[in-house]
Amino acid sequence: MEATLRWTLITAIAPVAWGTNYFVTHAVLPADHPLYGAAIRALPAGLLLLAVRRERPRGAWWWKSLVLGALNMGGFFALIYVAAQLLPTSTASTVMATSPLVMMLIAWALLAERPRLLPLAGAAVGLGGVCLMLLTGTASIDLRGVLASVAAMLMSSLGYVLVKRWGAEVDVLASTAWQLIAGGLLLLPLAALVEGAPPALDVPAALGFGYVTVVATALAFAAWFAGLRHLPAATVGLVGLLNPVTGVLLGTVIAGESLTLRQLCGLALVLAGILLGRPVGGRKARSAPAAGEASGRAAAPRAARPPTPVPPPASPRSPK
Repeated sequence: MEATLRWTLITAIAPVAWGTNYFVTHAVLPADHPLYGAAIRALPAGLLLLAVRRERPRGAWWWKSLVLGALNMGGFFALIYVAAQLLPTSTASTVMATSPLVMMLIAWALLAERPRLLPLAGAAVGLGGVCLMLLTGTASIDLRGVLASVAAMLMSSLGYVLVKRWGAEVDVLASTAWQLIAGGLLLLPLAALVEGAPPALDVPAALGFGYVTVVATALAFAAWFAGLRHLPAATVGLVGLLNPVTGVLLGTVIAGESLTLRQLCGLALVLAGILLGRPVGGRKARSAPAAGEASGRAAAPRAARPPTPVPPPASPRSPK
């Protein structure tokens, strides 16, 4: 149970950092260069992790890094930027909040992690909390933004489950670095083709990219993928619901926005959903002694069985 709680807290670093990323992006980063913004976010973060863990891909990890980099970094970052431009943050966050349910279904298909009742209920409660917290009914909906947000959610959900399936083969920091570098290299030519020259960065934008690169990308994805290695995919997906919670709380603390009763109820539901879907610790620990006791009972009669007596040698017959 202690190990599960520890890895849950480590995993929570990622959605909290991603929640702060919304504020930094809107406040100081250039809004008209989403592809360059995604590439600047991914590539330096990957190089930073590669400097920490100097290990190159081997064998199948050359193409696995490319696939995961396209799903989790390149395509995901670009689609999220498009969705952020076309949709209110509340709508995009609500679409992304369906990721726990999608991850459960993909993990069932690829990892044989059968969805359990409590995680499913937790995902439903958490999604309801996000809707209650963010959706007000006054935001305009752009179908292109919705499609981009859904595509980003599906790509990342598939990519995260594939990381869990393949991740045990290599070091977490190394595989995270390879994915970020692959995603950044895929984005750079697309950015040059679509957006032309890279944006000029002033001091606030440079500091903002520094935060996004180190904290909201390198640290966040390393913590997220470490959680995927040690926790069920359903649990990790539920922890991801802390992302919109962080965004709402930051808006209250930094931007001075008022926290309504509706938002408080939504926050409570999100936290309740995460707690409801947490893995039950100690199940394996309780079953292991029972199996040992059963085997001990089966072996006891054999250990207590006395050895077969050896008949004494026959005495010689007397002559007749």
